Amino acid sequence: MSLDGFIAGPNGEADWIVMDPSIDFGALLKEFDTAVMGRKTYEVVTAHGGHGAMPGLEVVVFSRSLPPSRHQGVRIVNDDPREVVAELKAKSGRDIWLFGGGALFRSLLDAGLVDTVELAVIPVLLGSGVPLLPPGGTTKLVLADQKTLPTSGIVALSYSVPGGAGPAPRIRYIKTRRSKPKKKQSSHVGKSVPSPRRKASTKRGGVRSRPRRAG
Repeated sequence: MSLDGFIAGPNGEADWIVMDPSIDFGALLKEFDTAVMGRKTYEVVTAHGGHGAMPGLEVVVFSRSLPPSRHQGVRIVNDDPREVVAELKAKSGRDIWLFGGGALFRSLLDAGLVDTVELAVIPVLLGSGVPLLPPGGTTKLVLADQKTLPTSGIVALSYSVPGGAGPAPRIRYIKTRRSKPKKKQSSHVGKSVPSPRRKASTKRGGVRSRPRRAG
């Protein structure tokens, strides 16, 4: 998302989005088993050479006009998104990625189906474009985690939605530089033993809104 709240330019432009080498997209994808998006977001993804499918994820596209037979690798649904997402949340599994767009985000947020909001704020002011959300009611959020990426200037933010399914997850998809442990002064030379890594926490199957590519 841009610093002034847009997820795309006036005509869907995405050339302002920068990639940071410290973002581990493989680790990010492993946090989800389902992605949901609206037709416009899907068309933007496919217009840039993609086919909409994501490795290891079931992709659900809400549309009343796209013919399912012409879009392999994704599930085209013309039912009420609120009912479909509620059914998905009732199943066991990993989290659900609300990939976009703004109208779908607003609909699910107003229905109480969004559990966390996660953003990657890119240091650019677009002035106009596609907003993160269309106009609607106010929703207060609770900050769960934040990380700054010095190389790109991106700020990653994770918020819990009050009343959602548990606290927002920590930001774990940012690669961290590991400093070499200092050698202890002793009368003999020994090998330093790194501390064991912490295991990732179990996922809870919540709906997490993360605007496409911009976080």
